[in-house]
Amino acid sequence: MKKIVLIISVVMMFALVMTGCAQPVEETEVKEVEVKDAAASTVVNLYTDRHYDTDQALFDLFTEKSGITVNVVKAGSDELIERLTREGADTEADVLMTADAGRLHRAKALDLLQPVTSEVLEANVPANLKDAENFWTALTIRARVLVYSLDRVSPSELSTYEDLGSEKWNGKVLVRSSSNIYNQSLLASLIAVEGEEKAEQVVTVILNNMARTPQGNDRDQAKAVVAGEGDVAIMNTYYIGKMINSEDPAEVEVASKVGVFFPDQETNGTHINISGAGITKYAKHSDAALLLIEFLSSDEAQESFAQANYEYPVNPNVEASDLLKSWGDFKAQDINLSLLGEYNNKAVEIFNRIGWE
Repeated sequence: MKKIVLIISVVMMFALVMTGCAQPVEETEVKEVEVKDAAASTVVNLYTDRHYDTDQALFDLFTEKSGITVNVVKAGSDELIERLTREGADTEADVLMTADAGRLHRAKALDLLQPVTSEVLEANVPANLKDAENFWTALTIRARVLVYSLDRVSPSELSTYEDLGSEKWNGKVLVRSSSNIYNQSLLASLIAVEGEEKAEQVVTVILNNMARTPQGNDRDQAKAVVAGEGDVAIMNTYYIGKMINSEDPAEVEVASKVGVFFPDQETNGTHINISGAGITKYAKHSDAALLLIEFLSSDEAQESFAQANYEYPVNPNVEASDLLKSWGDFKAQDINLSLLGEYNNKAVEIFNRIGWE
């Protein structure tokens, strides 16, 4: 019988994990998580929209420790959800992993996931980063921040998402399309904390100050800042981390010329989102699926997400990377991330109504 050794925190931190550093625990104990039926659980099939080498390295490590092979199917989150819906009870998928809480909420709403009971996840992941009914759990966190030109902008000029609509930023704001889930979840979070009317006002004034028609991915926004197309962009933190440590000298140069600013620190906090996972409703290897998710929440795996992929760990025992800590602590929006899914349709409606392409 195979076993994975996981470290379980006895004393949990009741707070957001966005401080950029973990708090020490008073005591730890070793808990052994067993594969109940090794013969039936020698494989786990994963559907994921993530495309990082870090993930594959962790899957390989999980296999080394447990003897359970991880078969990976990669596609966009919407495509994977549609595939799960189409396959129904015949699906081979055991785990759905996506880079957005809203998509996990959608999968739950479509009855594609099952609830789980796990002392490991209860210990390793704060409640606000999990589904209230335990259908999914966060595994990593990122913040959607303002990235600005070090040559042309002082951080003292920046404050909130809404302030990007002020006159000083007219024609200077860079951001990608509203069809992107990162922007949809940003707006969904603003609806959750500000209300629909106020949230629409915020994105409308940002739209009015755009330097160009929304285009490109997050990295392209930083490149456009350095190229002088605009002065400030909206981006996810881990993309800056990847650019700073890129093998492409051009990306490293771009990253060296921009700064990172956490908006709304005096108000509702910076928007955060997660990558997370849930066990599919018709999983044929549910024991192995849970072991994989528990492993990805462990100290060892969380350290890898933090150091190699520049994501914030969900596990309070694990510190953010030195790079992320160098950007400083920050206040995050205080909402349950299930709301990103609940308000997604409303966010898309608003974007369409105001004409954000």
